Order: sequence, then structure tokens, then C-alpha cells
Amino acid sequence: MALESQPDIEVVGEAGDGSQAVTMTRALTPDVVLMDVRMPVMDGIEATRRITAAGVATRVLILTTFNLDEYVFTALRAGASGFLLKDVPPADLFTAIRAVAAGDAVVAPSVTRRLIDAFARHLPAPGRTPPEDDRRHPLNRLTTREREVLTALARGHSNAEIAEHLNVGPGTVKTHVARILAKLHLRDRVHVVIYAYESGLVRPGD
Repeated sequence: MALESQPDIEVVGEAGDGSQAVTMTRALTPDVVLMDVRMPVMDGIEATRRITAAGVATRVLILTTFNLDEYVFTALRAGASGFLLKDVPPADLFTAIRAVAAGDAVVAPSVTRRLIDAFARHLPAPGRTPPEDDRRHPLNRLTTREREVLTALARGHSNAEIAEHLNVGPGTVKTHVARILAKLHLRDRVHVVIYAYESGLVRPGD
């Protein structure tokens, strides 16, 4: 009912379990799937993995009552473009759906800090060969400017902020972001952040 109150959002289907969600997504090809975590037959994490692995344009936004780290991490690794809790205000949910549909990503503020802390615990150990010293590292596919944009994205800056900092137009930043996603085989901005921390390019507190 809340979604249908928005003129630019159309609910095209509703599934009762993860398996049905995968089948309906293939048939209906929606822009966004709102996915729960705990469901019968197939859980939302596996359903998300199957949907994103299918190569369709559909993006998955997890919407759940379970604020557990294991769900957050596995959902994002499975290809989800966002993770929200069901106590999110309707207006914020609408905004999140539009953002995900546009190719962006969203994570509930309450779990963002925990994500960063988790990355900190799993950063490359001191003395490990840095990415720039390994010619085979995927980061070396990027130009100097693309690495600057990647670092800024990982630190949470918006396209407008990056454009102002680099003294370029917002359209140029969007182009750089698209190239970063393509070169590193990443799905969206949230996976850019995960990649930047796990590769050691960015560390908490930088």
C-alpha cells in the first residue's frame, strides 16, 4: 500500500518465498526486488545470489527486521545493492528504491559503522605487497583519475562532492564510476566500497 501511493513506483508482483521470488523476477524483470531474509523454501540471501547471478538488470534491496552482521555481509556479497531495516520511514524507503533503481546503493545508517569495523578487522596485514606494487592486481587496470574517484567513493563522497573536489563536471564523474564498475567487474557503489577496503586501497580513518 505504501509503495503504490507513489506515482513513479509500480508493484508488479509479490512472492511468498525465495524460490518464487527468483521465478517471478525472471518472468517480470522488475527494476528492483525488495527481498526479505528469512523465508520458507529458499532464504532471501540465496534468492538474491541467484537473481544477481542471472545477469538481469534487476537490482535487489534487502528489507528485513534482522539487524545481524552475518545477514548484512552475506547479502551484500550475494549481490544485493542495499540493506535496510523494516523500521525505515516510508519516505526513506521510497528514496532508497529510486536510488537502487538508478544504479546506486544504500545501506542503513545503523549498519554502516559495523561494516567499516568489519573491513578494518580483515584488512591486509602489514608488510603485504600493496596493490600498486603488483602489476597483476585489478586496481592497476584503473587510470590515476579513476583511482582518485574510487578512493573518494569508498570514503562516502557523492558524485557532486567528487566533481567539486576534482574540478570536473558531474557527468565526468559518472563516466569514471561506470568505467570503474566495468573494469573491476563490480555491480554498484556499495560493492565499490567493499572492494576498496578489502583490497587495502582505503583504510578506516584515512
